Amino acid sequence: MPEGHTIHRLALDYATAFRGTTPHVTSPQGKFSDAAALLDHAELTHTEAHGKHLFLGFRDTDWIHIHLGLFGKVNFGPTPAPPPTDTVRLRLTNTTAYVDLRGPTTCALITDPEKQAIHDRLGPDPLRADADPHQAYRRISRSRTTIAALLMDQKVIAGVGNVYRAEVLFRHRVDPYRAGKDITPTQWDAIWSDLVALMREGVRNNRIDTVRPEHTPEAMGRPPRVDDHGGEVYVYRRATLPCHICGDEIRTADLAARNLFWCPNCQTP
Repeated sequence: MPEGHTIHRLALDYATAFRGTTPHVTSPQGKFSDAAALLDHAELTHTEAHGKHLFLGFRDTDWIHIHLGLFGKVNFGPTPAPPPTDTVRLRLTNTTAYVDLRGPTTCALITDPEKQAIHDRLGPDPLRADADPHQAYRRISRSRTTIAALLMDQKVIAGVGNVYRAEVLFRHRVDPYRAGKDITPTQWDAIWSDLVALMREGVRNNRIDTVRPEHTPEAMGRPPRVDDHGGEVYVYRRATLPCHICGDEIRTADLAARNLFWCPNCQTP
């Protein structure tokens, strides 16, 4: 599932290609046809992301709510657009660009109150200007749940996924099994600030890189990481490989139905 930086990047890409224009809106698959007909040639006025939720605003009153889930894909291209396949849930086209949405968990036309209800149930997003990290910490500091699980709870903090979860805990030498209530305010401030910086870089580069300059392949004389997700990381998907810092073996375990990665030497209890 894409992490929050990907959704914020998509919001920027939709804005670049379509904001201020009146795109042709269609649903070749047919599952969004009625809503597409209502929005066809309406002005796209806003694009916005909160965590893993994308919002496309039309006419200042109507919103398309998109959640990609595990299988959703978005593809941009220049016009003329090729004939759409029957898997395209939503296509936007104007004189210069088109974009296809396939396989989302959610693609729905919603109102302002419905959109606000989605925001209300989500935690603060490190990439949003209105984010309040203290709101997240109030929940974390009262919880006996592991910090690794709390970071993945979108009601606590929105947009963090498995990669950022594993990497930010490693960068701050925090045992992923430590209870939320044992995370100090100073530790949380450092984790939050780091998430803001890392995720902003993820939006800029459209990939996740978490290693510090002294641990890059060039600095360490090691081969670059080869992985479908791209980017240089410390522990994510590096189970059984040596830690870049201490050389101990990276471990993995199942936590809340997701694979957790950590270095037991660097992230001591």
